[in-house]
Amino acid sequence: MIRLHPDDPPLTAGEAARVALLLGRMAKRNIAGEEVDLRDLQRKVDRILAAARKRAEKAAAK
Repeated sequence: MIRLHPDDPPLTAGEAARVALLLGRMAKRNIAGEEVDLRDLQRKVDRILAAARKRAEKAAAK
């Protein structure tokens, strides 16, 4: 499992790859200018982290 930040849940390799892809897209958009909206990509990252957190809680309950 991969951790991006100590407070984040462990990510599978697939989740980490998706997050890395989204972070790359955010960086590319940020190069275009500060007025570019990144909220849609941030929501996608948040959904991936929420699913990983839910999976970790479910595994800890067992």
